[in-house]
Amino acid sequence: MNISASASTSANASNGGYTVHDFVRKIGSSASPNAAGDEGWTFIETLIVIGIILILTATVGFMGFRYLDKAKTVSARSQIETFSLALEAYYLDCASYPSQDQGLSALWQKPSVEPVPPGWRGPYIGKPVPKDPWGNDYEYTVPGPNGLPFGIRSFGADGREGGEGNDQDQSSWEN
Repeated sequence: MNISASASTSANASNGGYTVHDFVRKIGSSASPNAAGDEGWTFIETLIVIGIILILTATVGFMGFRYLDKAKTVSARSQIETFSLALEAYYLDCASYPSQDQGLSALWQKPSVEPVPPGWRGPYIGKPVPKDPWGNDYEYTVPGPNGLPFGIRSFGADGREGGEGNDQDQSSWEN
């Protein structure tokens, strides 16, 4: 017993007067929810975290818009290519392309406007002709430019001929 009392006394001297029991009790009390500094986040800290999240979200959002514009351009090109292939299948069955008055809708339903093709075996596309990705109608011309049998064009985001970037026309004879 005498040895443990002296060990306790030497431990008190070496660690500033605390015993192991005092140290464990101090650690345990700082982990309790009522200890100082553990009340939770302050209002300012919460606002800072919300601000950081908003900045990150806005950055990702702006990057997403850039890819959205590119996706619309690629979608328009893909649809024009699909219409071109469907027009070739129409030509094989009907021995002519739809007239400009019949338009691209002749790929979905048998034309009622003259000349009505007797060999029509459509539909040649899987659903009615959609608008372009910007909400405008595709332009279909017969004959097409540069001596081509037909032309299909989307006027881009601005809906007008010409333009650059997102407003650039997408057509079956260019790009």
